[in-house]
Amino acid sequence: MKRIYIIGLIALSIVTTKTVAQPPGVQSYGQATPGNKVGYGKFSGTVLDENNQPVPYATISIFKSADQKLVNGTIAEDNGKWVIRNVPEGEFKVVISFIGYDPIDRGPFKVTGKGESYDLGEIALETGSTELDEVVIEGQRVLIEDKVDRIVYNAEQDLTTAGGDASDVLRRVPLLSVDLDGNVSLRGSNNITVLIDGKPSTITAGNLADALRQIPADEIKSVEVITSPSARYDAEGTGGIINIITKKNNLQGGTLSVNTGVGYRGSNLGLNAGYRTGKLGLSLGGNGFSGYNILGSFENEQIVTDEFGNELSRTNQFAETLSSRVNGRFNFGWDYTFNKYHFIGGGVNYRIFDARSDQDDRLTSIMDNNGTRSFLQDVFTLTNSNSVDVNFNYIRSFEETGKEISLISLYSQDARNNDFNIENLSGSNPIDTKNENISFNKEFTIQLDYVEPIGDKAKFETGLKNISRTVTSDFQLFQRQGGGEFTEVQGASVSNFFNYNQNVSAGYVSALVELPSNFTIQAGGRYEYTTITANFSDEANLDIGDYGTFVPSINISKKLKNNNTIKFGYSRRLARPSLQFLNPNINAANPLDISQGNPDLLPEFTDQVEVSFSSFKRATSINISAFIRNTNGSIQSVRETIGQDTVFTTFQNIGEEDAYGINAFGSIRKGKLTLNGGIDAYYAVLTNNIDDPLFNAQNEGFVFNTRLFGSYKITDRWALQMFGFYRSARVQLQGFTNPFYIYSLSINRNFKDNKGSIGIGANNFATPRSFLNSEITTPFLTQRSTRELQLLNFRVNVSYRIGKLTQRASKKVRNVSNDDLKQGASNDNEGNGNR
Repeated sequence: MKRIYIIGLIALSIVTTKTVAQPPGVQSYGQATPGNKVGYGKFSGTVLDENNQPVPYATISIFKSADQKLVNGTIAEDNGKWVIRNVPEGEFKVVISFIGYDPIDRGPFKVTGKGESYDLGEIALETGSTELDEVVIEGQRVLIEDKVDRIVYNAEQDLTTAGGDASDVLRRVPLLSVDLDGNVSLRGSNNITVLIDGKPSTITAGNLADALRQIPADEIKSVEVITSPSARYDAEGTGGIINIITKKNNLQGGTLSVNTGVGYRGSNLGLNAGYRTGKLGLSLGGNGFSGYNILGSFENEQIVTDEFGNELSRTNQFAETLSSRVNGRFNFGWDYTFNKYHFIGGGVNYRIFDARSDQDDRLTSIMDNNGTRSFLQDVFTLTNSNSVDVNFNYIRSFEETGKEISLISLYSQDARNNDFNIENLSGSNPIDTKNENISFNKEFTIQLDYVEPIGDKAKFETGLKNISRTVTSDFQLFQRQGGGEFTEVQGASVSNFFNYNQNVSAGYVSALVELPSNFTIQAGGRYEYTTITANFSDEANLDIGDYGTFVPSINISKKLKNNNTIKFGYSRRLARPSLQFLNPNINAANPLDISQGNPDLLPEFTDQVEVSFSSFKRATSINISAFIRNTNGSIQSVRETIGQDTVFTTFQNIGEEDAYGINAFGSIRKGKLTLNGGIDAYYAVLTNNIDDPLFNAQNEGFVFNTRLFGSYKITDRWALQMFGFYRSARVQLQGFTNPFYIYSLSINRNFKDNKGSIGIGANNFATPRSFLNSEITTPFLTQRSTRELQLLNFRVNVSYRIGKLTQRASKKVRNVSNDDLKQGASNDNEGNGNR
């Protein structure tokens, strides 16, 4: 997708750089055109390589001719184009550079009170023979970028997440909120689609929080938050799309990097190797994390009443908890460039995850008309998975810059176990229970895209896509009495096999046009047709039904004076229910608070309108946006009581959600100090649209979260980093969850050769204990839950890189977007420790 940079994107300084002398007698390369703001100049152009292909992220710097002082700069977009505005009066030269290429000088250029515009046209970089470590460049991308349809957080520029996982990275991203269980929301909505390198993965199809724990923070290059996706993206994800981009080696030569860390509650180790020679590139890597000594506690109170408000029972539960987890991620990738027109690539990613939790001596007390009774239980829960993604893609380029045909295929599979075991410690002949739930999620995707530039100011895109998805859930319940052998409990509701097949066929058309007066419009439409068959073992298919959906989108931006930009966006999205909402397995790890999915769920639909303003001036940037979001057929939790003391939770398409919000974030760089921060706030209105006044529920309230993080460069080698995040109480349809906060502080030292670093850090060192409270209220139930988590952690992180990268950067591998997974948990359940 063509990327239009809305604000200035970098703050950079060139320490040393090799330059190419101008040809004798040449004084100016570019036509000066009066008409800019008086006293300021404008420079623009396109950076290409020797194969006439764009060079994304090439650095363009403007220096004063007299003293070589850096005045302004930027980086090239994905199509190689760049623009620098607001150049003051004077005489300047322009330097275009990129790692592995010989830099090029242009100039001198004179800017007078007439406000000249210089179009340097197409600038072709040539391969350099100088080794990479002989060219020292300190320029870097800013931490947060604002583009026409997305916000980009450049995670590799932030050292405060070293030794963490993807959850730690996402907490720093504007517009996102991640609770202490790892549940992610975008502007308050959990219905989001999460991509990895622009592609879906079955790793995120089950429990997104578990999936994020499998991705080490050190492997993440950047995170894109797409609030108003174009027609090229799948209609999935009513809240928007989060694209996690991992690091890749695109430079010639061989490298090996080592990252390791040891902490009070966890340790990690990562090895990544890359080799590129000529037209072939290879990469191989692996990362592992072990979490241990994760202590906490659990409390739950349930009050069941009749329709007149008379109390039928009161249940209290308490237990100490101990958790551990191990996860690993291993990958192999390859690509081969036949020539400047033909490129193929592929890869394999394998992930493992194992999480265990113990509640020892869980005490349950029940008071009802029969008196008070108490009993003790040991509860063990296990979640483990292994997943694999295999992808292959082919890109056909043409002589015309930006024109291409791409074909991508992806096979993805996730095998998962969700088990629990309850051992009763009270009574002379206790009954023990265990549940085994084995699930598989398999997908095969194929996508064909075509991009056709129309001159220099427009682009047309179209494509077709098909996703074939198969989900199965095999669940069995076992019991034993008096320590004997476990035997299976018969009954379709507790032991069964569920099969769910879904096929999504889609086509789209999208266009992007740059108009006069600095307007840019991106508009398109997408049609998706979904067929579903679902059944239990030896039963007829469920009557779910097929459906078609048309999804329009439009994004409009206008560049104003002084590096200011305004944007408008509208999109319609849908959220198909994932396995965690569909799974008919009964989760009875707490027999008095059980839950079950609903295979009959339909998708929910969301319309969203947003406007935003952004401004960038040298080392300071700010973005302010406002949005309105309406969701119909919202999947909401429905609770009812079984008997006098048990709560049963399932899901239905009964909700309507409205949200009215604002987001603001900014950054400032002054001397050795860099600060980034922001606030996300919205007013939520929720209702379940049930006519019966006894069961009708609605709730509304104000929710916000804020973040602040930054760094201070003490010396050339020492730096201090800090991070803090706070989220207010969150409104649910039938209750609320309480506020929480996290913070960290670390210090880092680079090695003398700049090939590695060592750092120490601490999390929540002043307030090691955190309490998560939630309350749910229905006509027949009041439930209050409290979970204690001990978040105190100290860690030491070490990283080192071996090897030398030489010669030129390889041709840029264009990521083909491929996304169709609905993520997230129910809004009601976020932070509930009983599930």
